[in-house]
Amino acid sequence: MKQIVQSVSAGELKVVEVPQPEPGATEVLVATRRSLLSAGTERAVRELASASLLRKARARPDLVRQVVNRARTGGVRSTLAAVRSRLDEDMPLGYSAAGVVVTAGAAADGIRPGMRVATASAGHAEYQTVPGLLAVPVPESVSDQEAAFGAVAAIALQGLRQAEVGLGGSVAVVGLGLVGQLTVRLALASGLNVIGIDLRQWTAELAGGGGAVGLVEAGAATTEQIRELTRGRGVDAVLITAATSSSEPVARSAEIARDRGRLVVVGDVGLDLDRRRFYERELDLRFARSYGPGRYDRAYEEWGVDYPIGHVRWTARRNIEAYLDLVASGRVAVDDLVTHVFDVQQATSAYEVLASDPRSLAVQLSYSAPAQVSRQTITVRPRRTSASPRAGLIGAGNYAKATFLPALKAAGWADDLAAITSARGLSARHAAERNGIAVVAPTVEDLLVRDDVDVVFVLSRHDSHARLVVQALDAGKHVFVEKPLALTQDELDQVTAAYERNAGHLFVGFNRRYAPMVVQASEALAAGSGPITVAYRVNAGQLPDSHWYHDRRQGGRVRGEVCHFLDLASWLVGEQPRVVSAHGSGRGEPGLEEDVSVLFGYPNGSTATITYSTRGHRRTPKERLEVLGRGRTILIDDFQRLEIDGREVKRVPGGKGHRDLLAHTRRVVVGEASDEGHLEASFGTTRAALSAVAALTGIEEHSSRLPTQLDADSGVRAGFTL
Repeated sequence: MKQIVQSVSAGELKVVEVPQPEPGATEVLVATRRSLLSAGTERAVRELASASLLRKARARPDLVRQVVNRARTGGVRSTLAAVRSRLDEDMPLGYSAAGVVVTAGAAADGIRPGMRVATASAGHAEYQTVPGLLAVPVPESVSDQEAAFGAVAAIALQGLRQAEVGLGGSVAVVGLGLVGQLTVRLALASGLNVIGIDLRQWTAELAGGGGAVGLVEAGAATTEQIRELTRGRGVDAVLITAATSSSEPVARSAEIARDRGRLVVVGDVGLDLDRRRFYERELDLRFARSYGPGRYDRAYEEWGVDYPIGHVRWTARRNIEAYLDLVASGRVAVDDLVTHVFDVQQATSAYEVLASDPRSLAVQLSYSAPAQVSRQTITVRPRRTSASPRAGLIGAGNYAKATFLPALKAAGWADDLAAITSARGLSARHAAERNGIAVVAPTVEDLLVRDDVDVVFVLSRHDSHARLVVQALDAGKHVFVEKPLALTQDELDQVTAAYERNAGHLFVGFNRRYAPMVVQASEALAAGSGPITVAYRVNAGQLPDSHWYHDRRQGGRVRGEVCHFLDLASWLVGEQPRVVSAHGSGRGEPGLEEDVSVLFGYPNGSTATITYSTRGHRRTPKERLEVLGRGRTILIDDFQRLEIDGREVKRVPGGKGHRDLLAHTRRVVVGEASDEGHLEASFGTTRAALSAVAALTGIEEHSSRLPTQLDADSGVRAGFTL
């Protein structure tokens, strides 16, 4: 399918071919018929993308601070790699469209194939996956052209709702671009007296032609006109829909609002304000958040959990519904706002018009892709034959692109990357282009049936790991899966069974075992005997609320990251723990706490303590590992410095072992090395992590015991049981 993207670093606009996306349980797959270019938003995005790196930094100082903080804790090299990966991405454009439902997820209530819907939060593409709550059925009398305004109109409507002006009240709309014009028309349909203000004569006239009073901004003269129109009082509310870095629209709005009036910021404007203007008249300054309640809420958008109408009358979906109803009843008209329509093949021309024609207001793209499921494989470059094992990747997120793929190529796989797939397709295509991967497969199933894929690398979200491992093993592939291997005991049992019934190798991404400094430390410990004590401190740092780790379906940070440190402790001891105790901070859901301490007790008398905290100072290095015993004292400081018995060991490479693990994987697959003991350790780590979660939830009196002996009948692959 065709999708419009823009290079983050260069600002280049492209129409690319990507596989048709697959909807999740709460999503809808829609064949797009019309999509709307938002002049203000997309123009601003394109200008920022085309700017120099210095201008980007000045525009987003918040991101610069994030980069600096990450460099202090995670190292300059890895931070630069992550930044380059982000800057090298192709960004999808667009968020307001209409189309026909192709398929609907099981939990997308009220949506069925063949239904016309207005969509929000999906880009300019022939097919789009949309959250079920943001795919709104379109009344029969509303055209695709009108329905494509849905998301942008909801932004305007949410601004009006924030203004809280009743029937007969007065509002001023400052900035008469597309959102401003829609705001004017929706306000008029609500029975309000409307004044539209802009710097341009033609936009003021357009607003005036619909029944509002259109004014060209002229400072004090405009203020006086508004006073006359409002009996000397000023307007009840001002909706600021302009898009400018200047603070003048907000400052001017304070002069035309009545005493204790409301100012609602809808557009992206400057906010360097004089407090006195607001204080003297006790003005209420508010901000409208996109389409309405539910926007940016993961439970609403990703999980399909709607707000009860008795508690939240107007959600993002209901705002779009209200707009469509107003159009269907004839109380709001938008067709005259459409100045240009281009076929998706001419998308670059559409953006050129948006940039060059000052009178371009609503520019739309049209589509004609059939409303059916497609399984199109995208060939990026001609395939070639190779006697080496060929790799297929599932997942193309930030970790895959910034860390995993560079390590994979450095480990000897560079010429053997056969295919890649991802949930959305665009990220997979981008990774393929940048890394010489021949094919972008539309689905996991299409990748698994390929004869030129011998080894499957699973790099998707945590809740899919076990399922994809089972699928890939049953497809006759060798499998490498990023940690965690499984999120529940049932999942682990399914993986174990799949491994037993198939001949393929299975590798888990516990890479720290293979780090050069860990290898050196293990050799030093191997010279002695007896128990050891491991103390592992992790300054994990806080994650934003929107981070996917906070999605309970992904298992939390103990299953998802602490397992790394549990694994390394057991690897150094050389055994699996017999007793696992865990204590959390009590913040968050039981088992999903982010600040925890885990204590392992081993059969040989060794102990390991993992302290994982999100509350340390951001400049503190992330990981510090100390091992005492067997006549040795070992310190590994954030995998940048190794100290044995008080002396720093020079000439040992840093790094956390990503490349080394992947090189080991390749040697095992081609028969040049043995993996004996490695998978059993991964099974053991997974069970230990699940045991730690059980302890955090209060099961078995905060302690879970693991047997010290393997099942003699099932052999080493049976692993350990809780």
